[in-house]
Amino acid sequence: MASNITATTSQQASSASFSLPISVSAQVGIVILTLALVLGLPGNLFVVWSVFCRVKKRSVTCLLVLNLAVADAFVLLSAPLFLRYLAGGRGWEFGSAACKLVHYLSSVNMYVSIFLICLMSMDRWLAVTRPFLSQRMRTKRSLLGLLLGVWAMAFILSLPMPFYRSNLRKTLPNNITLNFCIPYHWNSVGHQVFQYLFETIMGCLVPFSLINTCYSSVICRLQSAKFQRREQGTRLILLIICTFAVFWLPYHIINIIEVAGLLQDSKSVIKAAHTARPNVTAFAYFSSAINPILYVFAGSSHIRQAGLGFMAKLFEATNSESRSTSTFSRGRHSSSSPDESSVLHTLSVKVGRSIKGKNKERINSVPGREAVTLASVEQLEEH
Repeated sequence: MASNITATTSQQASSASFSLPISVSAQVGIVILTLALVLGLPGNLFVVWSVFCRVKKRSVTCLLVLNLAVADAFVLLSAPLFLRYLAGGRGWEFGSAACKLVHYLSSVNMYVSIFLICLMSMDRWLAVTRPFLSQRMRTKRSLLGLLLGVWAMAFILSLPMPFYRSNLRKTLPNNITLNFCIPYHWNSVGHQVFQYLFETIMGCLVPFSLINTCYSSVICRLQSAKFQRREQGTRLILLIICTFAVFWLPYHIINIIEVAGLLQDSKSVIKAAHTARPNVTAFAYFSSAINPILYVFAGSSHIRQAGLGFMAKLFEATNSESRSTSTFSRGRHSSSSPDESSVLHTLSVKVGRSIKGKNKERINSVPGREAVTLASVEQLEEH
């Protein structure tokens, strides 16, 4: 009995002192995660602070960017756990619940980010193609409902992730036992295909199809109108879309490659996907840190003038540009708009009042024309 206790104690001591060598793949992941944490967490917190403390009139784009920054900041809080996992060389030391939770939050961040970008694209599309509908929908209640829907959908669509991630115990060749937070599909090809196809379809194909449709329509409408103004808000949203695509597209490509390997039962393809997955996952993780850097470039013209308040100036510019875009589109649609009568009525009233003011002296000097002039003004006001 004593010998068994001694053997167990010595094995635990050797496990505690043992550490795995850091592979090249792990070193690349450490560099990416460190940059993401150092640049992304302060940057996203600065965005949140700017919106709450510096921005007076918050546009739709501003509130969507705020939610994007909150989602990115939350997921970056898990970076220290991943860094310890990669650099410690002792496997996953934080338990099964933390293993499932951090990957679940990462999945939520992916869906929230792409769905918020979809809302940005749809907002621009409505502002250009349906200006009156856009103005009616730009209310706090509508926006709050959409944001709650985005977060709820992201939490629901991420539910498969905890079921496909497990903290498994492995015994190494030197009889050292360590835990590893790795994908686990109960040795089922069907579960693997479902997870990776589901992520790619709902997190890439469907959202980007919607985004491309919205911006194709916007570009065609603006080009047909020969409207060449370059909006700061539109450039900012396009930068966010392109950046998200650059950082997440490799991850979804690896998903498709692994699905193809599983369906064809090709061990070489599956092995290649497994080898590349940690790096592309870390690369996608870095997308949470890049948005604040984009805001700095987009708002660089305001930095000298506003200092730390440059972010507020940038968001206020998107607010004014949204109004000008709607006004421009409203002018183009006035001939076929159902609100044409109300616009003409307002103009006629203003014209009538102007005629009143300019002709007071003439009316007093030419009594014979007073009845005719007043009748004309009253007729304008009635129509």
